[in-house]
Amino acid sequence: MSSTEPAEQRRTALDALHRSLGATMTDFAGWDMPLRYGSERDEHNAVRTKAGLFDLSHMGEITVTGPDAAALLNHALVGDIASVGVGRARYTMICRADGGILDDLIVYRLAETEYMVVANASNAQVVLDALTGRAAGFDAEVRDDRDAYALLAIQGPASPGILASLTDADLDGLKYYAGLPGTVAGVSALIARTGYTGEDGFELFVAPADAEKLWQALTDAGHEAGLVPCGLSCRDTLRLEAGMPLYGHELTTELTPFDAGLGRVVKFAKEGDFVGREALTEAAARAEQNPPRVLVGLIAEGRRVPRAGYPVVAGGAVIGEVTSGAPSPTLGKPIAMAYVDAAHAAPGTAGVGVDIRGSHEPYEVVALPFYKRQK
Repeated sequence: MSSTEPAEQRRTALDALHRSLGATMTDFAGWDMPLRYGSERDEHNAVRTKAGLFDLSHMGEITVTGPDAAALLNHALVGDIASVGVGRARYTMICRADGGILDDLIVYRLAETEYMVVANASNAQVVLDALTGRAAGFDAEVRDDRDAYALLAIQGPASPGILASLTDADLDGLKYYAGLPGTVAGVSALIARTGYTGEDGFELFVAPADAEKLWQALTDAGHEAGLVPCGLSCRDTLRLEAGMPLYGHELTTELTPFDAGLGRVVKFAKEGDFVGREALTEAAARAEQNPPRVLVGLIAEGRRVPRAGYPVVAGGAVIGEVTSGAPSPTLGKPIAMAYVDAAHAAPGTAGVGVDIRGSHEPYEVVALPFYKRQK
């Protein structure tokens, strides 16, 4: 293949099904993924009020097994993974030695000496390489399981009822950030109560060969409850409203977890040394004394939509930068997340705007998230 030819697009096990549903497809991290099936606003609102069904098979699963699996993950990641109970999951990060964020992850403890690390599609290879490199000296195996799983997510207030009609697994007893093996519509699955929408919901890890059968069963079971297929476009507006960071936007190798306001994921008290400890100790001290910039929410007073990279301004000076922006279907106004100078980060700070192609549009500074579901 010549260097000018694009790399082969990867397709999920549900690719033909998405096309049969008329999905608009897009390239996402080298995968051909559904962007939307119809109206992204309708898909977004379905997840907020009823339920939505997503194909997330582009996410990267990496299995870590062996007597030293917990010790390896404690060394390689910033969280205390050894303290995660079997059947539970934890949000964490993997950092470089200089503290920069390589990726944010969810780690599931499947058994005493078996973990599944789920990485973002765009970083799966980077995470796999880092874990493999950091495994030296540990009695543990790092296995690339990206082709072993398809991942479906059902999200929204109606999702527990829909899923309950297809499984005898104890969904009521399944806490947020927990996972259990079970059978859904006759398909073996890891059922996890996790998601990226701000709503209650589940992520189902299954064999790729079973993905279409499961998608169809969920679609049929959810029909009366108003479940609709959902693409990546509404997943982005849902996570933005919920104030959830997206790698490459709110999280980058230029930022430490403390810069991103997520210092809580770094566990200095855990046993053993971990990659980035020294740099992160310094970053924690800096963040306490004099945070450079703070991640805030911005709500538009007008109708113009801010986009990633747009400057945030106050008093004629640039005071920050938009990391994510979109129209918010729930709020009915454009919203954004942005890193701004600490002096302008307090909710209600007056005189803040976004430079949208030379015009300074007024914005209200608010605390994140923009949206929190009623429990």
